[in-house]
Amino acid sequence: MIEIENWGMIDFSAAWSRQRELVQQVLKREKPSTLVLCEHPRVITIGRAGSMANILKTPKELSEYNIKVVEINRGGDVTLHAPGQLVGYPIFHLSDFKEDLHWFLREIEECIIELLNNYSIHSGRVTGLTGVWIGGERKICAIGLNCSRWVTSHGFALNVNNDVRDFEMIIPCGIENKAVTSIRNENSQEVDFKKLITDCADIFKRKF
Repeated sequence: MIEIENWGMIDFSAAWSRQRELVQQVLKREKPSTLVLCEHPRVITIGRAGSMANILKTPKELSEYNIKVVEINRGGDVTLHAPGQLVGYPIFHLSDFKEDLHWFLREIEECIIELLNNYSIHSGRVTGLTGVWIGGERKICAIGLNCSRWVTSHGFALNVNNDVRDFEMIIPCGIENKAVTSIRNENSQEVDFKKLITDCADIFKRKF
């Protein structure tokens, strides 16, 4: 069984520090595999495959918006977190499941696809790309992972009630000519965020 932790609204850097502590606890078998669910104030993060070239605002402009840029050790390129987006950090010991990071990535996508079904949104994958998409053109969930000694960190960012216009500040995941959407945009109504967190936790518990 996995554990679920809800960290609520938390600064990204504080969450990353707590993640690293949790990774060590899971690695040492002091804690079971744990799914962290949370939100972040607006922040741009750059993964191992990313670069500042995919940020379209100047440092001065970002400062005016009070948006920090943080380089981290997850896979992937540039992404953005903001209030109303559900961020999930599965700190899982894959030795308890399957020592296959590609498999784990697909399982996360499957959980999100099932979650979106609860909101009458048909979603899926795009060949050669990670994350969850609608109609193959609109990305609704970004995924970027790190794995060390079969313990995973970082995770997924599902756009729920957040303003997707924020993504105009970057080239999301370094992919041009693709749109970004949210559950609110697709259904034209605000989502009950607390219920969505519960739904997400239940799906991950059933899956893992």
